[in-house]
Parts: sequence; C-alpha cells; structure tokens
Amino acid sequence: MSPVLRELLSRSQAILLDFDGPVCSIFGGYPAPMIAAELLNLLESRGIDLTADIRDEADPMEVLRWSATLGKPELLREVEDGLCRAELLAAQSAIPAQYGREVIVAARDAGRPVAIVSNNSADAIDAYLVKHRLAGHIAYVAGRAFAQPERMKPNPEPLWRAATAIDVEPAGCVLIGDSLFDIEGAHAAGVPVIAYANKPPKVERFTDASADAVITSMGDIALALLALNGR
Repeated sequence: MSPVLRELLSRSQAILLDFDGPVCSIFGGYPAPMIAAELLNLLESRGIDLTADIRDEADPMEVLRWSATLGKPELLREVEDGLCRAELLAAQSAIPAQYGREVIVAARDAGRPVAIVSNNSADAIDAYLVKHRLAGHIAYVAGRAFAQPERMKPNPEPLWRAATAIDVEPAGCVLIGDSLFDIEGAHAAGVPVIAYANKPPKVERFTDASADAVITSMGDIALALLALNGR
C-alpha cells in the first residue's frame, strides 16, 4: 500500500464513489454504443440532422450533452427519458467491479459514510444497489440531474451535493473515480481524488491530470480501509 493512498484514506471522513467503473460496469450487459445508437435514432426520428461529430458517438452521455445544444427542451427531456429507461434496464445486467463491494463494506466498517456521485441516473444506481444488497451501505446517491447535462461531472455540483447530504466538508471527503471528468470535477470541488486506472493507458493520463493517487485495482482501497479498521 502506498504511503500517499494510506494518508488520503486515513484523513478522510467520507468516501465518494463514482458508479460506472469503481462499483460496476453498468453497461456490461447492455452496451453503451447500443444505447447511444438508440438515442441518435430517436433524434433523427424527430427530424434532427445529426452532425458528423455526433453521428458515430458511442457514449450515450455525450449524446445527451449534444442534445442540450439543440435548444429544444422538450426533445432534451425525451432523450433523457430514453436514457433513463435504458440505464434502468442496463442496471439489471450490470457487471460488478472487482472489489467494488468490498470497498463499500470496508468503508462503512471503518466509519466512513459512502456516497455515490455519478453521471448515471439515480434510479438506475438505486436499482443496482438493491439488486446487489448494497443499498443499506450507501448514505446518499447523487445521480444525474434530470435533463440538465451541464450539471454532470466535471461540474463540481454533484460532489458538493453529496458532501452536503452526508454533512462532511468537501476537503474531508475523497473521491474514487475512473475518468478525467472525475479528476477535473474533484479539483473544482476541493475534494481529494483517487483515480482508478482500470485500463493501462489511464495510468499516465491520470498522473498527468494530477490525481492525488492512482490505483490499478479497487482491492488497494479495500485493503487500506481494512487496515484502518484494524483488520
């Protein structure tokens, strides 16, 4: 265990967890490119001419962000509804992240409340947590604000929302996330960040983005939290 990781977790009062990545692969059974294509088809069916930069987009979150630029609030809500329905379905076949459950349980045992801070919808997150018997271990879920993609990470707002809900100052939390958006959002929110590099190329990117620590296994977090709990 690295001294930096040990120090970050020992001084933390709460754990903020990104959902897709550290907890599970929500689109593991219902692939994100398929959902993105469905949303793009919806836009086309409503008479929207897709630009070259969005036509082949494989990330449904980016399709949602693009929809917000069209200046059509009702259509944005329709895309949001479609994404929420797809995420709820995806939650049923989501693949748990290795050691994700152990991190959540160890954090609670170490006296750190756990909040989920995610760009996924809260309903989909809740469905996954219930299915995997984790709901009782989570103090708060800060999911995507409905039809307001500008409030998604890297906007710091959901991190502040979670910190406020669990009554811990942002600096007293630590975020565990697996994207540059997580790092950027954490920096803006004043929250220390541990970057989970679940793919080898991410290690250098996350280091260059000045994450406070970079890990390649959620098991490192679980072991560090167990050590704090005297196990």
